[in-house]
Amino acid sequence: MSVLEKLFNPAARGSTVKREMLAGLTSFMAMCYLIFVVPSMLADAGMPKDSAVASTIWVTIIATLVMGVWAKFPVGVAPGLGITAFFAYYVCGPAGYSWQTGLGAVFISGIVFLLLTVTRIRQLIINAVPMDLKFAIVVGIGAFIAFIGMKSCGIVAADPATFVTLGNLGNPQTLLSVVGIFLIGGLMALRVRGAMIIGILVITVAGIVLGVTPLPQGQIFSTSLPMPTETFMQMDIKGALHHGLISIIFTLTMVDLFDNMGVLIGLSQKAGFIREDGHIENLDKALITDSMATMASAALGATTATSYLESAAGVAEGGRTGLTAVTIAFLFFLALFFSPLVGMVPAYATAPVLIIVGAMMMQEVGRISFKDFTVALPAFLTIISMPLTFNIATGFGFGFVSWVGIKALSGRFKDLNIVMLCIAICFVINFALRLP
Repeated sequence: MSVLEKLFNPAARGSTVKREMLAGLTSFMAMCYLIFVVPSMLADAGMPKDSAVASTIWVTIIATLVMGVWAKFPVGVAPGLGITAFFAYYVCGPAGYSWQTGLGAVFISGIVFLLLTVTRIRQLIINAVPMDLKFAIVVGIGAFIAFIGMKSCGIVAADPATFVTLGNLGNPQTLLSVVGIFLIGGLMALRVRGAMIIGILVITVAGIVLGVTPLPQGQIFSTSLPMPTETFMQMDIKGALHHGLISIIFTLTMVDLFDNMGVLIGLSQKAGFIREDGHIENLDKALITDSMATMASAALGATTATSYLESAAGVAEGGRTGLTAVTIAFLFFLALFFSPLVGMVPAYATAPVLIIVGAMMMQEVGRISFKDFTVALPAFLTIISMPLTFNIATGFGFGFVSWVGIKALSGRFKDLNIVMLCIAICFVINFALRLP
């Protein structure tokens, strides 16, 4: 028995070392775009670009490694896209705060996450979520993932009259994505192992051969280890407290709490971590990991770290243990030296994976009790609002508030608990803070 088999015991979860590593590679290929997207937004917030790149990758490496070795979840952790956009284009934009003060707010929110975790309030919240709503969260995330995939490859596009419409299917990138959907779907139907990574590599190579994706120019290998020297320990905690960024800290906390919670529930369901009683194995360690990761992220110079939706690609490929996460972390470490090569994997090559994973997560819809309208309406609002508002946490809010509201109005008070009521009130407050 190899060292990796002793450490992670993949056989106990019906997996193998090879399959776990392949799953990690698949998740990495689906996640690697963040190396370019997140630092770009951080640079728009005023951060030095090179340090933003280094801090983003180092946060991902450290947090994902801990998630794999300690929490043993097959999930990648990195600075979140939505929260980074909020940080760059609101906190450091219209709100008028410096990126140092913004990082101070991120660090404080990480402390709040940790306190909520060690006091088991976060676990209490997750365990209080009804199973029907948990299934709806999985389905909603699947719809969200598929929508992201369709948007990134151009299958759907923005439209001023109808908001979204059919994209330009004559676009070479969109056509390659459509081919990728059928290629990966066909391979999966034939039960070919590594179908997703095969599809990503084939479409990437096809794009290069056809001239759709250019080869990287200039130096493709860095001989020195990139470090976030200009952003390390630059967070201004005192400034964040002095300016009273209560609403911003509250928003950071709420979004990450329920965004991360939604991803963990969704991926845990697909990976077989949810027991029959609804409890999730190793959840405490996973939540502590992302809490500590957020504080480390602020210290290094990046935004709130969260479990990544794209990890669903690796879970769908068979990832069931922390070895998947360790593989992701190792590949991101290599990416520090080969970032130009990582950039060769275009969005249109990973988009088919997101769409197919979304379809797989949609299977849980059959487990929702739609015949009970007090379940059907909250479940529907949870599912539909995630892709339409482009926000997992908002979908959570609609689901929780409507669940409590319709159960109370129909006199079904036995289906409610104090935790659900408190969560619904928190979301109402959060929505109120967004009012002009």
